Amino acid sequence: MSTIVLGLGNPYQGDDSAGPRVARTLRDLLPSTSVIVEEASIGGLDILEVLSGYDKAIIIDAIDTEKGTPGTIYRLEMDDIAINYNVSSHEMDFITAIELGRKIGLSLPLSITIFAIETGQTAYPQKECTPPISAAIPLCADMIIRELQTKHRQTAPAAIINLE
Repeated sequence: MSTIVLGLGNPYQGDDSAGPRVARTLRDLLPSTSVIVEEASIGGLDILEVLSGYDKAIIIDAIDTEKGTPGTIYRLEMDDIAINYNVSSHEMDFITAIELGRKIGLSLPLSITIFAIETGQTAYPQKECTPPISAAIPLCADMIIRELQTKHRQTAPAAIINLE
């Protein structure tokens, strides 16, 4: 089974760089295995090309919820995420892009798990993450390593890790 771990985010936008930072941490911690670890600053339909051909995907991204606490880590399955259909293919959300890719017959992962870290600051360019997000990065990497080590995982409910 081929697996990709994909850290999404803008590396120059403060807390939005959480996904790529977790991916870099995982590269250092994971032994050479069949797991591919990548970073990308993409969205919309562009994600289909990166995910195509894998059986399983773990996506790491920043998230901004209405009442979330910065640094909170969410483990989500595709069914846990609301669908938001956009008109423009350039602004298509993740779930809609995956659904479209499957409808047109692309070979996309059947299993997609998302690890999302609640953001603090993403409004302006900043080289570093805020302290709560910096603290969440190694914890998220550890959660993903445990996820990868679990061989016959049954569908788990959404999990929330709060650093407070």
